[in-house]
Amino acid sequence: MIDGGRIKVGVAQIETTLGDIQANKRKHLEMIERGRAEGLDMLVFAELSLTGYSVGHRAVDLAIHRDSPVVHELAEAAGPMCTTFGTVEEGVAAQLHNSAITVRDGRVAFIHRKLQLASYGFLEEEKHFAEGRYIDTFDLERTPWRAGTLICADLWNPALVHLAAVHGATVLQVPIASAEEVVSTEFSNPDNWRSTLQVFAMIYGMPLLVANLAVQEGNVRFWGGSRIVDPYGTTLVEAGEGEELLTATVDYTDVKKARYQLPTVRDSNLDLIHREVGRLVWNIGVPPESRRT
Repeated sequence: MIDGGRIKVGVAQIETTLGDIQANKRKHLEMIERGRAEGLDMLVFAELSLTGYSVGHRAVDLAIHRDSPVVHELAEAAGPMCTTFGTVEEGVAAQLHNSAITVRDGRVAFIHRKLQLASYGFLEEEKHFAEGRYIDTFDLERTPWRAGTLICADLWNPALVHLAAVHGATVLQVPIASAEEVVSTEFSNPDNWRSTLQVFAMIYGMPLLVANLAVQEGNVRFWGGSRIVDPYGTTLVEAGEGEELLTATVDYTDVKKARYQLPTVRDSNLDLIHREVGRLVWNIGVPPESRRT
């Protein structure tokens, strides 16, 4: 239960069944029941947790609308616990998105559509999904907290993390589907995720709720390693390679202290960023002697 600025948060690491929404829904309902019994205020599932990651051309058949019965069922089960799960979402104009849907109190509270579609190495999301267009955040009711969501590769664009923070996020949900050696054999996803999460949590004074899949899909192994990171960059709890429910308590006072000690958000200087981005766009392809200064 909510205690001033302290909230109890959770990350659900599950083994999905690729393409079987009903089977995956049952696992979601089990974890939601466990989360509510633990008194969680927030629960986060992995990227595409309702469908499995490697949907490929089946995305068309697996896509659901925000008003789908399965969304309503999960929203009812969540009750007051803010619950975020991943799915292929049919959005405006029949576009398919890799989305994280947040539900509570029987309704959809927030949707984040993946902005940075991973299409490198062995990944080809741009073939199947439309990119999202916006970053926004939402209030955790009856608390001082404001939550943001970035999906997997979104977090590898530092500008998006910065935008989430200056949009007011004080806790960041990070649903991912990270598999071994899908970028390259030289790029260690487990090691590099660990470093990246520590740095961003510390720089922005922002707890991270990171949920990965724990499953073998064909030749691809999603390695688990879900975790909860505090606003100083310290991992509070970390999952292994199997199904697991992680829980921890985070305190808004720690966010205030961390952001006072390292004022990245305070000193973000949005006017400078806006001006320099405009100047960069203007100068692209312009000879040096003709560039705007």
